[in-house]
Formats: sequence, C-alpha cells, structure tokens
Amino acid sequence: MVERVCLVVGARPNFVKAYPLLRAFSEEEMEVSLVNTGQHYDAELCEVFFDELRIRDFVREINLKVGSGSHAEQTSRCIIQMERVLQREKPDVTVVIGDVNSTLAGALASIKTGIPVAHVEAGYRSFDLGMPEEVNRILVDHISQLLFSPTESSTMNLMIEGIPEDRIRFSGNVLIDSLVSVCENLGITPKNIDKEDYAVLTIHRPKNVDDPNRLREIVDAAKEIPIRVVFPIHPRTRERCAEFRVDLEGIEVRYPMGYMEFISLLARAKLVLTDSGGIQEEALFLGTPCLTLRENTERIETLISGGNLLVGANRERIIRVVSELSSPETVSPFIHSTLPS
Repeated sequence: MVERVCLVVGARPNFVKAYPLLRAFSEEEMEVSLVNTGQHYDAELCEVFFDELRIRDFVREINLKVGSGSHAEQTSRCIIQMERVLQREKPDVTVVIGDVNSTLAGALASIKTGIPVAHVEAGYRSFDLGMPEEVNRILVDHISQLLFSPTESSTMNLMIEGIPEDRIRFSGNVLIDSLVSVCENLGITPKNIDKEDYAVLTIHRPKNVDDPNRLREIVDAAKEIPIRVVFPIHPRTRERCAEFRVDLEGIEVRYPMGYMEFISLLARAKLVLTDSGGIQEEALFLGTPCLTLRENTERIETLISGGNLLVGANRERIIRVVSELSSPETVSPFIHSTLPS
C-alpha cells in the first residue's frame, strides 16, 4: 500500500504533467511531497504554471533551486539534494515524469536510497542518442520498478528492451489529461475551433538553438513562409539568437506564455512549427497541423495519425511544405479523424 509519495518536477513540461497526478493523489488522500528541483527557475517558465494550475493548492513544495549549468553539473546537484530530501521524507515511492535532467536525478537518488521509482511517460524513444532526453529516458526506464507508458508504441519499446511485462502499465497520456482540463476552462472544443491566419513557432532543443546554422535556417524559413509567424521565445533561445546575431525582424516575437495563453494560441493557429515533443501531441489533439523541426520524433503516433510531418531544419524544405499546405489547390496531408470529441 502506497501512502507517501515524492513527486519530482523541475522543468516546464513536468509542471503541466504533474497537475493530473496531484489531483489524483489528492483524491486518494495520499501524503505527497512535491520536489521542484528548480531546473527551470525563470518566473515565465515556472511560477506562471504553478499559479495557473494552482499546484500549491494540492501540495507543499520543496524547491531545491539547482539552477542552470552543464548536464553533469545540473544532474549532480539534483542528485545530492534529492538524496537529502528522500532521507528526510521517507516516501514509499518516488514518481518521476518525462525525460529532463531532473527526471534522471530523481530516479538515481531514489534507487540509491532504496526507494522504488515509478516513471510516468515511460517508453518514448526517438532512437537518437544524440538527444540528452533520449539518454535520460532509457536510463530511467531501466532502473524504475513501475513504468507508466502513454502509448501502445511506448509499451512495445519497453517490452522489446526486455523490461518485464508485470512492471509496465499502459496508463494513457497525462499531458492530454491536463490539456482536456484547460480546454474545458477555456471553452475550447477541439473539433470546433475557428482557425486564424498565423503559424506558431517554438524552438528550444540544443541541436537547433546551439547550432548557429540550424538556428538561422529555421528563423530564415519562418521569415519567408507565406503566413504570419508568432514566436513565443524560450529564454535560452533568445540568448542564442543574441549571441549568434540572428535577426528576428519580420517575426512576431513574444515572451514565453503561460500554459492557458499558449494553448489558446496553439488551438487557433493554422499550423505550428516546433521541436517540442509535447506540442506535437497537443497540436494533434487541437487539430493544428504540426511541422516538427527535427529528423526524428518519439511521438510516433502523431506521424501515424497524419497530424505531424518531420521537416528537419532545412530552410527550403520548410518553406516548400508550408507553401504547399497554404495552397488552396493542395489537399492537406493532415488527417484528424482520430481526434477525441
């Protein structure tokens, strides 16, 4: 019987996915410690989510304030502080979400302390070990005692890797659970959204923003596509654009948005260009065609459904695909017949 839970979060995607878990823990009257590592510490990437989702109404927060640094620095600081928290709180299980450095650190500290680990969003695979997130996913899955997989393909990935079936639970997608709640609050019905004449752009992954050539290719494409582009810019991306002197003129740049504001923007967009895994899923639910600025994705179902295309970071390809989609003579390759009602 699980009575005491430690839930580890640290980055923007974690906060969104924690909301339905905290609500469920509250209904079961579990004692929960929410450990926020502080991996994302900007108010625009952290506090706004805690406020909008009213996370502190459900639980007390323990903020480790680890801040930024290299992957090794950030992860090691998280592990050291997490160990102290776990020794003090003595939970029955540590729950980690997703694939960020805080996820790995929480899982490692817990298993080294003798506390079982449950991984929410287990089994996603891009099969690209050049992605830090892919390394985190694999390591966390193989040291967890309970793995909650969001999709059929993620379940299959775990089984192929030899993880015993009795440790795997097909649980569905907590990101979509949060999205459903937000859509209800906003009065949005995914199949009946009036689309407006703009595209949303989001980029944050190191492969895209730390490489000046890829960053320029994406930004230049955004300037040239035949539709207005709204760009809620990640703080790290903003820093890289300044460092590499990437000109953003011609793009409607905005500061990072709260969750509800962003979902409202995404829901009404004609399309989204992104390198985010979660946005690929949110776009599919909302019926917004998605062009993924990567050569691979762990969200395989979004490709199978027809709601997502991989376009990489090639300027000419991005422009060509968007132009084809914008042409009234073109039959859109995007199919949303699988969208929930």
